[in-house]
Amino acid sequence: MNPALEDEITSINSIYDPDTESTLTVISSAPEQICALRLPSLPSVSLRLEFPPDYPDAPPSVLGTQTVGDDVPKGFGTRVVELVRQVLADVYQPGEPCVFGLVEDVGELVERERAATLEEQSRARESEEATKIGLSSPATAGHDASNNDGFSRDSLHAQGDDDDIGPDPPWILSEPFVEKKSVFLARAATVHSTAEAKQYVRHLLLTDKKAAKATHNMTAWRIKGEGDTTFQDCDDDGETAAGGRLLHLMQLMDLWDVMVIVSRWYGGVQLGPDRFRLINSSARDAFVRGGWAKDPKEAKEAAGGKKKGKK
Repeated sequence: MNPALEDEITSINSIYDPDTESTLTVISSAPEQICALRLPSLPSVSLRLEFPPDYPDAPPSVLGTQTVGDDVPKGFGTRVVELVRQVLADVYQPGEPCVFGLVEDVGELVERERAATLEEQSRARESEEATKIGLSSPATAGHDASNNDGFSRDSLHAQGDDDDIGPDPPWILSEPFVEKKSVFLARAATVHSTAEAKQYVRHLLLTDKKAAKATHNMTAWRIKGEGDTTFQDCDDDGETAAGGRLLHLMQLMDLWDVMVIVSRWYGGVQLGPDRFRLINSSARDAFVRGGWAKDPKEAKEAAGGKKKGKK
């Protein structure tokens, strides 16, 4: 084996993997040395590097991937090969070993590219979900009686002629909430039956083009019927668990004979759990503006919640 390469293999493995799987391993020696390089920053990916007999006077070559794990985004192995080749061209100096410099420089770059690829794929999935016509199954927690028949966007269109959509619902709109280019807007209205609530949803989707193009239109309502009958229902419209959270908010606020629709227009940046805070905040704002619930500050003052100053 090339003495310079042998020394580098020993050095690299002692630095990164003294007790575990080797970072740099010889897999063929005729006549060029071909090694597998496992990237410490992305252990499930290893590359095939070819070292010429006169290395380090001549540079190694990146032949391709040796292994690619299931946790790596689809097609990312090819991108890793391109990145490593670019870094190798920058770090190699004739007569000097280069693997350590290659591993160090490529680590942060690969991780950054991996995160960007995952985010891009996630945006693509959200965009695909936004084009779907059907809504997701309603959350069941807290339902006294529910009926999701005819609640999808497609079936709402099919419930009657587009001209027969009834009068404009008495919507109360929240203030728009904007976070990283995503926009959240809530509409709330008084309702007295599930049929009326579904009619309001249908009216909105048929008459408001902007709302109809929203990434999600999450819905919840609570209605008291005759006697002791109550109706509670919700729908995520593709935003998993969002409808159930809206319904839970209404339960905590003890709201009845009210419905809410929260529209979200995705801005291209994932919000994580913050999206649920924004969904509930916009709904609460609509409830307060419509007089169904007190402003939190007013409620605190009415309950004598102002703190007295220190003496």
